[in-house]
Amino acid sequence: MKPAIRSGSVAFFLPSLRGGGAERVMLTLAGEFSRVGVRTFLVLAQAEGPLLSLVPPDVAVVDLGHRRVLRSCPGLVRYLRVEHPVAMISAMTHTNVVALWAKRVAGVETRMIVTEHNTLSRTSRSSPMIKQRLMPWFAGRFYPWADEIVAVSQGVADDLAQVAGVPRERIEVIYNPLVSDSLMGQAEQPIDHPWFEIEGAPVILGVGRLTAQKDFAALIYAFATVARAHRANLMILGEGPDRESLQRLVADLGLADRVTLPGYVENPLPYMRRAAVVVLSSAWEGFPSVLVEAMACGTPVVSTDCPSGPSEILDNGEYGQLVPVGDVDALAMSIERT
Repeated sequence: MKPAIRSGSVAFFLPSLRGGGAERVMLTLAGEFSRVGVRTFLVLAQAEGPLLSLVPPDVAVVDLGHRRVLRSCPGLVRYLRVEHPVAMISAMTHTNVVALWAKRVAGVETRMIVTEHNTLSRTSRSSPMIKQRLMPWFAGRFYPWADEIVAVSQGVADDLAQVAGVPRERIEVIYNPLVSDSLMGQAEQPIDHPWFEIEGAPVILGVGRLTAQKDFAALIYAFATVARAHRANLMILGEGPDRESLQRLVADLGLADRVTLPGYVENPLPYMRRAAVVVLSSAWEGFPSVLVEAMACGTPVVSTDCPSGPSEILDNGEYGQLVPVGDVDALAMSIERT
């Protein structure tokens, strides 16, 4: 039976579809709203990125034509005045703030739902950009304008309340929708890489953007320890600004023939299903999708106990090993045990 939903349309507002967990989650939600008969719009500051090919066929894409989200605000105002969606759901702090401004200027009754997908204190503190460092203040000042404030984990909600001063009782926690009927079908798709055909040489897998947040350097150092005693290989799927430094590290450790960084992969699930272990080495997260997806594929996981999400997903270590952030020796030992 289809759920009862008010007539009208629902909009999802994002900067682009250049990749990332939040974008994939919003695509999943948009597809489900469309599937149950709701007119669904995906409003993008700029319609670009590899995930564009994954937009469900019945979801209309609105391209506001600006690479910077702030500059898309006038276009978003016009969209709201013309379409009058029943609700608009946005993700990522700066995008949420612009969405709230646009609704206020448009003067429409659209219900605004802002979603926080990362640990705001860490993302703001680690950024060299003044704008990002000010995001906790912007969230505290403008999130109260939202009809609903959603965080993707209890840790993200607690952090948002503490760093931005948003009343904790105003924040609803809704875990990301990740495990669907189609997941296992996607995981069964073939992949063409010789490492998965080598007997007795398990593949250790990392997945994520090559950024400081994911701390793949720690994973590479941990693998160097594992590689001394085990005939294993390390594969890290993803793209990002740290590629060059990570490749130098691999070369300096003499691991060029046992570590590979193939780049961005649209569907990492077949790699997860065939890996011996999936490792999350992050310094911080919001709700790391990779852990849930790997477990759904039946693959064991090792994760840092970073803020926020891993301890909630793994029930404090019940369903996978947790190690301190940045502890290379503990990470190596957990990989070996797994």
